[in-house]
Amino acid sequence: MLQLSVVIVNYNVKYYVHQCLCSVEKAAQGIDHEIFLVDNHSTDGSDTYLPPLHPRVRFIWNQENVGFARANNQALLQASGRYVLLLNPDTLITEHTLTDLIALMDARPDAGAIGVKMLDPDGRFAPESRRGIPTPFTAFCKMTGLCRLLPKSRTFGRYYMQYLDASHVNEIEVISGACFFTRRSTLNQSGYLDEDFFMYGEDIDLSYRILQTGLKNLYLPTPILHYKGESTHESTYHYVRIFYQAMLIFFRKHFSHYSILVSLPVKFAIFAKGVEAYLRLALKRHRREDPDYMTHYFQRSTFALHADEDRDALQHFLTPYGILLSDTPSPDFLVFNAETTDYADMLRCIDRSSDLRHRPILVTWYPSQHILVTPMMVFTPSET
Repeated sequence: MLQLSVVIVNYNVKYYVHQCLCSVEKAAQGIDHEIFLVDNHSTDGSDTYLPPLHPRVRFIWNQENVGFARANNQALLQASGRYVLLLNPDTLITEHTLTDLIALMDARPDAGAIGVKMLDPDGRFAPESRRGIPTPFTAFCKMTGLCRLLPKSRTFGRYYMQYLDASHVNEIEVISGACFFTRRSTLNQSGYLDEDFFMYGEDIDLSYRILQTGLKNLYLPTPILHYKGESTHESTYHYVRIFYQAMLIFFRKHFSHYSILVSLPVKFAIFAKGVEAYLRLALKRHRREDPDYMTHYFQRSTFALHADEDRDALQHFLTPYGILLSDTPSPDFLVFNAETTDYADMLRCIDRSSDLRHRPILVTWYPSQHILVTPMMVFTPSET
């Protein structure tokens, strides 16, 4: 049996998943592993772009978008690793991520699944790195804002568990599907992902079922980068609807026994939050209807290179976009050459700056592939 199986689901994010695979391949050196990439009928040329760059990856090409849960299960049925890592394509892991996860799992036979410290591209701690099960009361606290008002309370702030020290291993309840590490034996006991969830909610459901087996879910303060949303296009109305439908599916599956006095307010709150999300999305889409919006945004921003020896080459790459490199000590975007810099060093640099008022956003540059990956878009010469 192999030591590790890594499963990634792709849908129209070929450049982000290329970066993810590059980071996984570096992290997996010395580990007996296999990597699955399940493509949910992408139309962005993933089928021709990715295989030559990652010849050791096992690709599964779906003829339709079957959803996140079902796509992961397709690979899990073929995987042979003792450990399994479900990983979003819009993540970047470090050279230490896999060894740290395996070491903690080996040291904790009572562990069912492990999540990690997720960072936004500007180094901010992503609160979904550690969450509580959204019981009716916990969901009520989240929906009404009590969780935000009393984040350190173990009673009212349980949704994001901010009362736990983010720099230490802790017991949590929900492992994010963006980076979900577990044993194959645990999945055999709890069951695989529930395919009633097309996308969103399946990680909460699986985390809950693992806890019901008597095992514990753990948080590990090893950092990874999560772009959030690039893998799901969550800025579309379709995915807003899917997200709030998933919350209802989870509630009906596990808490349908609650009285109508409890269930009705929870369902109403989910509906209200869905309407609020639609309105926010409408405002954001209206702002971005201008086709030159992103170009103007980047031209107004400052870019700085972390390593000066690549400055001329990067400036040549950015010039067609009207972007000039800056020498400012507080740039909007900090660019790293991902082919010469360790991913761990990139995240360490961004993590150190996270206490600053002005937080630079991490950008990765792959000179040999002629791509510059930002959280908003990917620059390629073909787009100039």
